[in-house]
Amino acid sequence: MRELRRDTAIGRLRHRLYIVLEAGGSTPAAYAFDQFMVLLIIFNVLAVILESVPSYHEAFAPEFFVFDVVSIAIFTVEYLLRLWVSIEIPAIRHRGALAGRITFASRFSMIIDFLAIGPTYFAIFLMPGADLRILRVFRLMRFLKLVRYSPAMVTLGRALYEERRALIGAFILMMGMAVFAGAIMYEIEGVVQPATFGTIPSAIWWAIETLTTVGYGDAIPSTALGKVFGGVIMICGLGLFALPIGIVATAFVNEIHRRDFVVTWGMVARVPLFSTLDAASIAEVMKIMRTRMLSAGTVLAARGDDAEGMYFIADGELLIDLPRRQLKLGAGEFFGEVALLKRVRRIGTVTALTRCHVMIIDAADFESLIRRDENLRAQITAIAEERLAGDWAEVTGDVVQDEMEQQPSVRPEGDPVL
Repeated sequence: MRELRRDTAIGRLRHRLYIVLEAGGSTPAAYAFDQFMVLLIIFNVLAVILESVPSYHEAFAPEFFVFDVVSIAIFTVEYLLRLWVSIEIPAIRHRGALAGRITFASRFSMIIDFLAIGPTYFAIFLMPGADLRILRVFRLMRFLKLVRYSPAMVTLGRALYEERRALIGAFILMMGMAVFAGAIMYEIEGVVQPATFGTIPSAIWWAIETLTTVGYGDAIPSTALGKVFGGVIMICGLGLFALPIGIVATAFVNEIHRRDFVVTWGMVARVPLFSTLDAASIAEVMKIMRTRMLSAGTVLAARGDDAEGMYFIADGELLIDLPRRQLKLGAGEFFGEVALLKRVRRIGTVTALTRCHVMIIDAADFESLIRRDENLRAQITAIAEERLAGDWAEVTGDVVQDEMEQQPSVRPEGDPVL
């Protein structure tokens, strides 16, 4: 089991590669790798499309071939490296090196990765000389690799999985309606138009066209009863086929809200003032949070202003210009906790370096909340007394924790700090 250790050169290399391959862009190297792979996948799809145009294929056949070979090599190396580093995942590691990697290879994303490269090797080594044009279809599987690099696609996939039963039910309803409508139209129009409605399968084709509002025009009822029934089916199709759209849209929005809730919960729970609160109390604090979007260069707070609340950074970067230095705060960080406990002033000017999404707990809303909720008030009071028993008792300015730790314990009266 030496391979699983990180105290060797190979173990350290495997861990660094794991961060690059599986960190989801959380480091500069991982972000650069993700962007490179996204561009490579897009160029591969474009190459497949352009290669089908005879004029382009004749003019650039060698270039298309070289690009495909290089792409296959890169995708192969990526696939093998992902398998190698997969034992850095705890759920995979405990299965062992071989069994864990087999389990990892059976994941949907890894199956897509294999289908993007496997058919090429199959054709080269097992079917030499065969017509490789069919491989174009499999090369388009590389487009599905984008799912790995798109959080929105991952969210959509989770939404579809969560609502799979409702979607299956909607599909059964749609197929049942198509069969039902086709059978009735067969009885109405079968004798009049035997070539078009002479069989139930032919009539079902008309029903699917009508229910989906496609209407190719190859099958049209000619009798008055058939036209009336066709109109009814059209109206039913509008509502019935809109059902899965509504299910998917609602599930997608709920999944986004659920993800945002988890992120927000985590940010609130790590604030020292709230870290010991129970789940119900944290939920009450979250209810009073407001959101605000800031464009780059926007001044969020100026030095000397009254501190009126606490700020959480959901994404983007803020610069706090202090009297003696500057601080950069990024996603997941916060400042202004003291503003919820006592009246203080901003000693630093806070400016958005990039487009930012911040969440705010207003001091007035927070005070109103703890007045309404006696249990929450007792918890907050206990925490505040404990935290203000030390150096915080002397603080007269809005505090960033990193800066607070560097301040002297005794400060002149009226000398605020951030």
